[in-house]
Amino acid sequence: MTRELNPSAPDLSGLIRPGDHVVWGQADSEPVTLTRAIVAQRAAVGGRFTVFSGVALSDATSAGQADCIDFVSYCGTGRNRALAKAGALDILPVHYSELPPLMRSGAFRVDVLVLQLAPPDEQGRYSFGLAHEYLVEASRQARTIIAEVNDQCPWTHGEHFLRAQDLAAVVRTSRAPLESPRVEPGPVEDAIAGHVAGLLQDGATLQFGLGAIPEAILGRLDHLRDLGVHSGTIGDGVARLVEAGVITNARKSIDPGVIVTGMVMGGRRAHAFVHRNPLVRFRGTDYTHGPDVLARVERFAALNSAVEVDLTGQINAELVGGTYVGAVGGALDFLRAARRSPGGLPIVALPSTAGASSRIVARIDAATVSTPRSDAGVVVTEHGVADLRGLTLRQRVARMIAIADPAHREHLEREARSGLGI
Repeated sequence: MTRELNPSAPDLSGLIRPGDHVVWGQADSEPVTLTRAIVAQRAAVGGRFTVFSGVALSDATSAGQADCIDFVSYCGTGRNRALAKAGALDILPVHYSELPPLMRSGAFRVDVLVLQLAPPDEQGRYSFGLAHEYLVEASRQARTIIAEVNDQCPWTHGEHFLRAQDLAAVVRTSRAPLESPRVEPGPVEDAIAGHVAGLLQDGATLQFGLGAIPEAILGRLDHLRDLGVHSGTIGDGVARLVEAGVITNARKSIDPGVIVTGMVMGGRRAHAFVHRNPLVRFRGTDYTHGPDVLARVERFAALNSAVEVDLTGQINAELVGGTYVGAVGGALDFLRAARRSPGGLPIVALPSTAGASSRIVARIDAATVSTPRSDAGVVVTEHGVADLRGLTLRQRVARMIAIADPAHREHLEREARSGLGI
């Protein structure tokens, strides 16, 4: 029988046990009422337990809670950065596509799953709302599922639903879901977006990562027609392009006519757009990131960013100054698929500098390589485009220096001659 929890003071006693591995929804899908209750009641569990969360947007967690909780994530994004800096966050360094298989095998345990769900439809189906992704597999593996049923959470179409008998406990709330912060693109991001937009063609199927640059790119695509979307996440920019008639999904080689995504990271516009919208189909990570699925996507344009790229095409998307700020994530899954796709574009876009430092560097230490040079594709900065596909190391160095900030090019040339022997 499902336990009904008091929304003002949800009592979670007995639901989480010492040694449990707790997983909760990330970003816009975080069940904040429950996550705050879990950390507040952590000592009452009676022993240490582990919490796995992805992108953290709320103020629910802090380093001081590591007195009882072992925090684990696949990324250092959002408020996870503060945990990482305090030494209170452990990283699971895996490709996003590996999360469901790890859960199925038991190598990644899911004892308790904590979700934000939309209220049930007329058939009694609770929708996963704003994030399906690895939560679908987690729901199949969890011993206990605790749900915040939020009547302001969008009801979305997906491959899997829950019913009342699946839920050990429920707290019923009415609150606006968290919104992913929007960073307005500046002149640098706009210049990068212009270069990328010039590479894309009508009928392409898009995937995009997180941050200001992918959103800036979406803002420059109004000249195109019949774009499609197969992406781990979507946001406000996708909603706008659908409304503008740019994204129609009409020419997709798989799932024509519908957007395929794992989650929403956006604001109210994106949240309203996906609510009961049959043109948006949420799928688990096995489908959004699965190599066998991605292999069938034609004209696949993967649009991702990075912390830094070296002169041979190696990419760091994880660390800045030894602190975890990004993720292995799904970038390599998508870049590899785009390289193999007929008409595909594996794009990594980034500003050429961060402050006074160049983000085009002579070399990246092997310990921080997220994407190896063998998977390098097209690198874009505000200074231009370097298509590295089919190029030798010497040719790559020349192309990469050409898109670096002019103030750093001479130094990079010296580094290439002395350190790389090129």
